[in-house]
Amino acid sequence: MGSWRSTVKDALHYHWPEYVIEAAGLGCFMIAAGVLATIIELPTSPVRLAVTGALWRRALLGAGVGLTAIAIIYSRWGRRSGAHLNPAMTLSFFLLGKIAGWDAFFYIVSQVVGGLLGVLATAWALGTWFSGPPIHYIVTVPGTRGVLLAFVAEFSMAFALMTIVLIMTNERVLAPFTGLTAGTLLAIFIVVGAPISGMSINPARTLASAWPAHFWQSVWIYFVAPTAGMTSAAFGYVQVRTSAAVRCAKLQHDRMHPCIFRCGYAAISPEMRETRLVTE
Repeated sequence: MGSWRSTVKDALHYHWPEYVIEAAGLGCFMIAAGVLATIIELPTSPVRLAVTGALWRRALLGAGVGLTAIAIIYSRWGRRSGAHLNPAMTLSFFLLGKIAGWDAFFYIVSQVVGGLLGVLATAWALGTWFSGPPIHYIVTVPGTRGVLLAFVAEFSMAFALMTIVLIMTNERVLAPFTGLTAGTLLAIFIVVGAPISGMSINPARTLASAWPAHFWQSVWIYFVAPTAGMTSAAFGYVQVRTSAAVRCAKLQHDRMHPCIFRCGYAAISPEMRETRLVTE
């Protein structure tokens, strides 16, 4: 029991900045997504009145959300925490052996809390413009084609994103462009996937909207499908490349920021090594 408590205490003591960053990152992402959705889709918005085509509005939203994700991933904070912002991605890296157990736990808790606070802050700032229909806290809900297709879409998009992240982060030439590619994929997924599933691929993102909206329709899809998709991608990657090929759990790794993960990069400073070993 003493060892268990000591491990938790060490994780919180040494790695709390990363936990706070994950919360703040998803919180900012949800604020940006909520504001953009309100500006683009609110019936009285000048943008909504000017852009009448649903496809073009999704393209605008996708571009805004994608750029937001890119900015967070490449930011100083994103480079420090790894910018997962998604429990399914954190769990996948945990199963790959790159994250200590308590770090994974506190990452997921932080993402859930941060996402919820972001939605609540947006609702407080925008009022019924954001909380009322048609925006309705930007909840994710299956499209008219049904629950099964929504599940398949969420699984497929999550699988594709995690596969691309693993391929790019573990190739020296491609690694610097991981954030750009991930953000671009999110933009494409919104354009293509939003009419089918609402486009979440993130359990914390869906929960952040569903909770204050008291809207739980088919919410299980957004917990199960993204998690199954990303963990399946992780499993598939190690079958092809082996787990030793996974260098780190960061989307953008550099030597300027501490790394708390079980990092496989050979060039690592003594300070980074010390913080990484605390909870192992």
